[in-house]
Amino acid sequence: MDFSVATIVLWAVPVVFAITLHEAAHGYVARMFGDDTAYALGRVTLNPIKHIDLIGTILVPGLMLLTSKLLVGVPFVFGWAKPVPVNFGNLRYPKRDMIWVAAAGPAVNFVMAILWALAGRLVAPSGPWDSDGMYQMAQIGVGVNLVLMVLNLLPIPPLDGGRIVTGLLPMRAARVFARIEPYGFAVILLLLFVGWLDRLMSPLLRVAAFVLHALTGA
Repeated sequence: MDFSVATIVLWAVPVVFAITLHEAAHGYVARMFGDDTAYALGRVTLNPIKHIDLIGTILVPGLMLLTSKLLVGVPFVFGWAKPVPVNFGNLRYPKRDMIWVAAAGPAVNFVMAILWALAGRLVAPSGPWDSDGMYQMAQIGVGVNLVLMVLNLLPIPPLDGGRIVTGLLPMRAARVFARIEPYGFAVILLLLFVGWLDRLMSPLLRVAAFVLHALTGA
């Protein structure tokens, strides 16, 4: 992989869209259920600048894209955006509504994966608008959104999957489970560095890819 301007654009466009819409979806659904915190701070927006974190969105993914290709021969990207602030106490039914707010981000990523897959069919070598560059971008868009969806659905607080599990558990169990949250990011990094994160995500990614193929034929 050469790190030309064209290559950076091929990755940057899908990644920025994936992160921006993921975070905006959390804020939008939170507002639907009674919490205006994100909206008041201007986070319910498609402006990527509002969601980009210098370290998590730019530096870490860039370094990982470079080092993973050099070290293992396969590009791998891991990163994060500024979390959308949600005051769960403002939600009309906090425990139940938390599930919908958390699920909004991964759901939007799956919708984007579908759109990228459909776009890929149009610009594929056998498609009506053959474009090698756009076809590569569509493939990256599918991969980035599926990875972001599956990663966020892992049942580790503060990931969206952890929030969903917290909302589904009985109140006492939910309180105990929520105590993991301060250590969640460290757990994710540990899983990443020991190679277990890939083992957890691979089966889920295969299922997601199968469903995507069934829906789009791509």
